[in-house]
Amino acid sequence: MDTTMYENILSSKKTNFKKIISFILLFVIFIWAVLGISGPKVPEGGMQIAKNIFISIFTPSIDLIFSLDKQSVLYLLLETAMIAFLGTLIGAVISLFIAFLGASNLMPNWFTKIIRLLLSVIRTIPALVYGLMVIKMTGPGPMAGVVTFSIVSIGMISKLYIEEIEEISKGLKETAQVAGFSWFKTVRLVVFPQVFNGIVSTVIYRFEINLRDASVLGLIGAGGLGTPINLAMAEQRWHDVGAYLLGLIILVLVVEFVSTKIRAKLTRG
Repeated sequence: MDTTMYENILSSKKTNFKKIISFILLFVIFIWAVLGISGPKVPEGGMQIAKNIFISIFTPSIDLIFSLDKQSVLYLLLETAMIAFLGTLIGAVISLFIAFLGASNLMPNWFTKIIRLLLSVIRTIPALVYGLMVIKMTGPGPMAGVVTFSIVSIGMISKLYIEEIEEISKGLKETAQVAGFSWFKTVRLVVFPQVFNGIVSTVIYRFEINLRDASVLGLIGAGGLGTPINLAMAEQRWHDVGAYLLGLIILVLVVEFVSTKIRAKLTRG
């Protein structure tokens, strides 16, 4: 038998053996996970509550939808959108400065590693944890939501900004350096125009995420729809819950439709 053929057969057997071992390990982990979860326990009246919630989504409170007070769907949707928008905008602006300091093609390698480590730490902490900490400082309300979204946006947006910056044409950057451009002039005239579309697309995407998370943060008192939804559920006002959820669904779908169109246009240039 040819030596090369023998080595190929041996390599194939080793690969198959590794696949079998990996499958067994995954199966064992799956069984362990299943055994660690107790079976479903439906509380008394649980099915009736689920039925009421389902019906309420399709029979929402009309008065709540079309009223103009501070507990109305329209007012709370506007507040939710503004919280997500301001938090995203503040985070995006701060991230822009951080990204230029964290890009390896603009700054020394040791310095960019420190920046990326800090961003990794920021991304590790969940938004709800940030929200609870911010509420302790600012008190409950929309401001807590804005500050929270600013912080969580920095972690994600800065990372994506850095990736955009590091993919710019090296030729243009080197030409600018040869021409005697300063670091700030190179960033302003060479780097920023090349990454502008990517930056806008990233901000829009993060805004979508923040808009969805705004209702969740509201559950802990960070403004928006979350708090009234939580109160309505606690008081079993399911028609009100349906009105709030219907408004949130429509808002998210409209924002997603518009943002998809904008991002597609930016991609086409």
